[in-house]
Amino acid sequence: MENLEQEPITPRLDLIILDCPDAMELATFYSGLMRWPLEDGSDRDWATLDPPRGGITPENPDGEATLAFQRIDDYQRPTWPGGSHPQQVHLDLSVPDIDAAEPQVLALGATVHEHQPSASGSFRVYLDPAGHPFCLIRGS
Repeated sequence: MENLEQEPITPRLDLIILDCPDAMELATFYSGLMRWPLEDGSDRDWATLDPPRGGITPENPDGEATLAFQRIDDYQRPTWPGGSHPQQVHLDLSVPDIDAAEPQVLALGATVHEHQPSASGSFRVYLDPAGHPFCLIRGS
């Protein structure tokens, strides 16, 4: 038997899933925000967005991580930055101009979080309709 060294397998981020009270409602919010279409078959219990280059599959190994949403019956909104249900995960979304992007974010149903920890203004914290904090970050 030969002792061949194998290349290590490097996992790729495939799916990010957010818990929420209504998967279709939250998926519709992020679909409008990111302009990613809803996957066929999405419903109130489970909804998935299709990223621009498609998700990672055996047929599309160079695809992108996908964003999905699952309904949880006893979902409780995060209470970030503290409290009994702190943030478990949040998304950072890059935009060239936070002030210019904010009206669209608010029109889709987000709210500006009262806690804004960025002293430089390089990011701004919002809450999605299910209460998950997310940030718009100044990027390219």
